[in-house]
Amino acid sequence: MAIFNLNINGKEHRVDVAPDTPLLWVLRDHLGLVGTKFGCGITECGACTVLLDGKAIKSCMFSVSKIKSLKVITIEGLSENGDHPLQLAWDEVDVPQCGYCQSGQIMTAAALLKRNPKPTDQEIDDTMHGNLCRCGTYHRIREAVKLASTKI
Repeated sequence: MAIFNLNINGKEHRVDVAPDTPLLWVLRDHLGLVGTKFGCGITECGACTVLLDGKAIKSCMFSVSKIKSLKVITIEGLSENGDHPLQLAWDEVDVPQCGYCQSGQIMTAAALLKRNPKPTDQEIDDTMHGNLCRCGTYHRIREAVKLASTKI
């Protein structure tokens, strides 16, 4: 076990975990931030996506020891009141069906819009391809990302 000081959603957290503990389990089991989901455990589905210094990463296989002084943002930290343009667009377009993948989808889209505020359909598809949606709402996801890009 080791002590790690983490900046998550703008707050400092101190956790005592094994260095190889995946960030996902630190978030869910140690900090109670359960918006980030476990999907596959092998970085294939994207349900566990969070932002690490603004870049989308899959937290299920990302060891807590690699975080160092980098800042982590989870779905809970994207906006205080659920009013981030992506969250509003997700509601307006009625993206979710089961909703399980949505936090990972939104976090991947947030990273995209941060680096490219006006993406094309192809750029959205290329970025979002690593996030699986079992319900197949990909066309609505693309619509929501495009809508959010007009409000950022």
